[in-house]
Amino acid sequence: MTPPLPQLPVAEDRAYPPRESAFTSTFWQALREGRWMSTRCKSCARQTFPPKPVCPHCWSTDVEWAPLGRTGTLYSWTRIHAAPAVFSPEAPYACGIVDLDDGLRLACRLVEDPQRPLAIGQAVEMVVLQYRDGPLFAARPLG
Repeated sequence: MTPPLPQLPVAEDRAYPPRESAFTSTFWQALREGRWMSTRCKSCARQTFPPKPVCPHCWSTDVEWAPLGRTGTLYSWTRIHAAPAVFSPEAPYACGIVDLDDGLRLACRLVEDPQRPLAIGQAVEMVVLQYRDGPLFAARPLG
């Protein structure tokens, strides 16, 4: 069994909690437990993120839940200083685009480490930010 993603406690509620539906509840429950997963099509074997009930590649509805790659490369990033009102108490904060080693590209919050400044092309790992009211995913530098 794959070990859980690193979990980082955050002593506050999420500024903008995601909507959880009957379909996405599997994703959010897994993330609460440190499991990083999304949907994979049983017809064409392609994985998608975010999770989808219909494969965007072949339009099949025969999808299953499968683990995602835990590591990747930082494709791009930015530091946000002038944040939307709901996120302004958290500014400045970093967000980036990560190319997971299994071929998916996603956008997420970045956890900064003063010992390893963010750099394009840098190896990153996915982590779970465990807020008081639920989880969010993020990436941080490896090493």
